[in-house]
Amino acid sequence: MAKNPIKIAPSILSADFSRLYSALDICEKGGAEYIHVDVMDNHFVPNLTIGPIVVKSIKPLTKIFMDVHLMVERPEDLIKPFADAGADGITFHVESAENPGLVIDLIRSANKQIGISLKPQTPFSMIEPFLDQIDLLLIMSVEPGFGGQEYIPGSTKRIEEIHQRLIVLGLRNRILMEIDGGIKLTNAKKVANAGADILVAGSAIFQSENPIETIQNFKEITA
Repeated sequence: MAKNPIKIAPSILSADFSRLYSALDICEKGGAEYIHVDVMDNHFVPNLTIGPIVVKSIKPLTKIFMDVHLMVERPEDLIKPFADAGADGITFHVESAENPGLVIDLIRSANKQIGISLKPQTPFSMIEPFLDQIDLLLIMSVEPGFGGQEYIPGSTKRIEEIHQRLIVLGLRNRILMEIDGGIKLTNAKKVANAGADILVAGSAIFQSENPIETIQNFKEITA
C-alpha cells in the first residue's frame, strides 16, 4: 500500500498561552496540517487545560484543521460546545465514555471528523466494535495528562500491530492513525515507518530554538 506523506499536528499545549497567535503563525509557516488541541478536565487526567472558549478565539485566526483531543470524563457533554467553537475533528477516549456509540453519533451529527483514542495499556479490542464508524484512531505513546513526557518504547510495536490489524480488517485505507506522546525528531522516522499517518508533537516543536524549522524537519525526516 502506497503511503501518503506524514502530517504534522503541533500541540498548542506546549506553546506560550500568552502568545497563541504566534503559535498559530508558526504552524502556518512551518506547513503543519493540523493544530492539536489537548483538552484535559483534571478528572480523567490529572491536569486542566483548554476549553471551548479558547478554540473559539483562535479558530478565526487560522485555516489549519483544528484537531481537538478530549481527555475528559463524560465526553458527550463537550461535543456540541467544541463543535460550535470551531473544532474540525473531535477525538475522545474510549476509556472515558460509558456509551462510545453515543459519542460517535454526536460527533457525526455535528459533521466533524470522528476520532477515538487509546491509552497505552488499553487493549485494541475495546475499540474494535466502533472501527467502522470512525475516521481517526489516536494511539497514545505516553500516559495522557502532561506534555513533555518520554515516548514509551513499546509503543512502536503496538503501532505496527494495530496497523497490521487494520489491514486485516480491511479498514486501513479509511482510518487515519495519529500518534501522540513523546514524538521527537529522533524517533519520528521509526514511528512513521510503524504505520503512523499523523504525528502530534508539542514540546519538540514549541520549545525548540526554531519551531518553524522544526516542523519542516519533521516533514523531511518522515518523507
